[in-house]
Amino acid sequence: MPEPFEPRTDPDVDLRVPADRRELTARPATILAVIAAGGVLGALARAGLQHAVPHAPTSFPWATFTINTAGCLLIGVLMAVLGHLDGGHPLARPFLGVGVLGGFTTFSTYAVDVQQAIVAGAPGTALAYLAATVLGALVAVALGDAVTAGLLRRVAR
Repeated sequence: MPEPFEPRTDPDVDLRVPADRRELTARPATILAVIAAGGVLGALARAGLQHAVPHAPTSFPWATFTINTAGCLLIGVLMAVLGHLDGGHPLARPFLGVGVLGGFTTFSTYAVDVQQAIVAGAPGTALAYLAATVLGALVAVALGDAVTAGLLRRVAR
């Protein structure tokens, strides 16, 4: 029988895991504050990089592509490190994962870049960007997690 649906307040937190439940119920205002602070830092970093490397609607949006793939790589690294540390500090994942890296990566800009390329008459660029971002993000997070976990296992020996 399938498990009943449980609403989640944070997609990074599994309410079926006791440690994750405590993280949210012990200090919900603190969690929200560290996510917000991290989100500001991540969004500022993203905005700065996008401003430094602008692109025309018909060209490949390298800044956003790099931001999203680098962010996914760092999310993989972070999850491996936190897994190695048995979760680490209770505020590390909300601040770094949800806040900083969540604010740094940007699905909304990705979607707007695709739409603008299509409207500007560059459907090939839009399709290439659409596919490259999804593939790049998946490879980056898997690579970040696998390489970091392997390095941490070697160091722990």
